[in-house]
Amino acid sequence: MTAKERLKELSKQNKKSRYLLMLVSTAVGLTIVAQAYFIVAVVDQIFLQGASVSDIYVELAGVMGALGLRAALQYVNNRTGEKMAAEVKQEFRRKLLKKYTENPVQASAEGRSGSKVSVMLDAVDELDAYFSHYYVVMMQSSLVPLILLGAVFYMNWVSGLILLITAPFIPIMMIVIGKNTQKKSEEQMEKLNAFSGKFLDILQGLSTLKLFGRARKQEIEIEKSSLNYRDATMSVLKIAFLSSLMLEFISMLSVSIVALEVGLRLVIYDQLSFFTAFFVLILVPEFFASLKEMGSAFHSGRGSMAAADRIYAELDKEEQPVTWGEKEAPAVPSVTFKETRFQYDTDRFALGPLDAHLEAGTHTAVIGRSGSGKSTLLQLISGLMPAEGEILVNGTPMTEIKEASWYDQLAYVTQKPYLFSGTLRENVVLGKPDVSKEELETAVEKAGLKEVASALPNGLDTMVGEGGRGLSGGEKQRVALARAFIKKPGLLLFDEPTTGLDVKTEQLLQRGMKELSENATVLTVAHRLHTIREADQILLLENGRIAAAGTHGQLLEKNESYRDMVQVQQGVKA
Repeated sequence: MTAKERLKELSKQNKKSRYLLMLVSTAVGLTIVAQAYFIVAVVDQIFLQGASVSDIYVELAGVMGALGLRAALQYVNNRTGEKMAAEVKQEFRRKLLKKYTENPVQASAEGRSGSKVSVMLDAVDELDAYFSHYYVVMMQSSLVPLILLGAVFYMNWVSGLILLITAPFIPIMMIVIGKNTQKKSEEQMEKLNAFSGKFLDILQGLSTLKLFGRARKQEIEIEKSSLNYRDATMSVLKIAFLSSLMLEFISMLSVSIVALEVGLRLVIYDQLSFFTAFFVLILVPEFFASLKEMGSAFHSGRGSMAAADRIYAELDKEEQPVTWGEKEAPAVPSVTFKETRFQYDTDRFALGPLDAHLEAGTHTAVIGRSGSGKSTLLQLISGLMPAEGEILVNGTPMTEIKEASWYDQLAYVTQKPYLFSGTLRENVVLGKPDVSKEELETAVEKAGLKEVASALPNGLDTMVGEGGRGLSGGEKQRVALARAFIKKPGLLLFDEPTTGLDVKTEQLLQRGMKELSENATVLTVAHRLHTIREADQILLLENGRIAAAGTHGQLLEKNESYRDMVQVQQGVKA
């Protein structure tokens, strides 16, 4: 099903608004006929029958009432369209947000955050024109001209026949021009996507570009992208203006033919009354005005189609979501990988198949070169990414465990923990907002965060910026450790959080991690030799697969790659 067909189906689903638009559009057509009738009646009685103003109060009231009612009905139509547009945009943004948040790590790994933001904001906003303008006008233009045509036929069948012959030229011209408009609108949307994505991505990495002296080049790239979008927009506007000119020409020619026919029959052949002739001449421009509005709305609709293509392409991407069941997670779980696999895309890095067992209450270290799949393995066991094969928790598939129960028992400490805009206290109690004062103070002290808080102007109530701006890397790690102490998890995942920290902070974190590990199953992505030696089991990953598994002594004896890694670390220490 094309984007156009899907948008039509979407508009039909909102039956209440659809029926309201049909009813109001019919009323608009009847009001235009009534307005024309009263105007003709006023002119006929004043100028031809010599009536005074006091004799035509009813007709004048009819003119004013018809004008007021027409304006009110048009307002209702526009408000209905705007309401539909707002509801549809909200629903699309909700679906896109759900799509991105179902697999947040996978969405992040795909990159192109600027493109995703562009889809959620720019592309969805482009749909506004379809529902607030195109759909409303098309509904109105499909009913009002029929009512006006019926009125003209009733008063003068010859004029009605002329309208019936000339009117189809307008939709034919719309179809011919519309094909080119669709292509140009798609090009415009692609240019907007490129411009928005590039702008956001460059803005995020501006400091890096500045440090490497590449800011000026990227400034030129943004300017080039902006000019491309401008040119694409001007191409669409050029077609829109040309089509408007053609529609005006067809309308003017058709009205002229009707005026000639009415004039000849009125003046020369004396076949029409003034009332009939004037009534027809008022309705004919209204008839073509409705058709011209359809042409104007047609271009808005075509632009929305291109945006809809992008949105549906994003929503239709096949991704395997992480599924959850209804069982409670065990307090201190064992974890078993059976033929476990994961792949980002068909042409990108693949992890697995993996077969391994993490005994409950033990410490497993995962080692390997950069890009071997260590962090991906942690994301699979955490449930942030969907895995093929099986991950068993105490012999039960992870998919049968409640999501909330699983995350209540899990703590995931990364190298770069994220802090949200808010107070330091709010960031610490993120996983357990109802924590007691005593538990909070204990967690803060054990994580070494007490001295950090005491140095801040408002202690734990000090505001920190989005992403933890205002705190050092070590201070962010202490916040992450305090979160874990509050949670008291049964499964601990460490992505070597001590890398790059000063000696004091590293020792403090190591002590806190060791205390947390006493009553939990631990999986650590390890780089440091002392972390590896202390593990009950070591998994050596190479190219996404487990190349070796065992204790430090076993691997040192049997695996050459592991021996080389240990020697390098010892050499560095020496």
